[in-house]
Amino acid sequence: MDDHGRGDGPRPAGGGGERPPDPLPYEGVWRFTAAAVDASVPQARHAVRDLLLRQGVPVSDDLVHGLLLIVSELVTNAVRHAALLSPVLAVEVAVGAEWVRVSVEDNHPYRPTALEADHGQTGGRGLLLVREVAREAGGVVDMEHTASGGKVIWAALPLKPAALP
Repeated sequence: MDDHGRGDGPRPAGGGGERPPDPLPYEGVWRFTAAAVDASVPQARHAVRDLLLRQGVPVSDDLVHGLLLIVSELVTNAVRHAALLSPVLAVEVAVGAEWVRVSVEDNHPYRPTALEADHGQTGGRGLLLVREVAREAGGVVDMEHTASGGKVIWAALPLKPAALP
């Protein structure tokens, strides 16, 4: 094994502090772009699923299902509402030791709000669904402006099941 900061080798004298733990094999950040078209919805979902499997991220089937639903909803929103000003969108997956975060970024400045559920309306519930899936998993959803004037909507979910009350 080569020595790139791993293992229990010698430490500098007088260091005083503990070295942070090495990242787990599945930790990292991956980003890909896609055209803001309908075909990108299933492509983004499959890309996220394949990434989680390839990296060996310890996710339950329920968590994968929730993450893929969130990705589908966020990409669909970007395609439906931002494509005119943002013909390309970006999907990012960030995995830490105990959490996974998915985000979708576009260059449209409009910040959507979760609409109140109207049972007679078939659309407008995507963000409500995203928030509910994240809440049930013990996670959070937020939206931020980007430096380029667009927005990124993200959801972070814990890799371990949420503690029962």
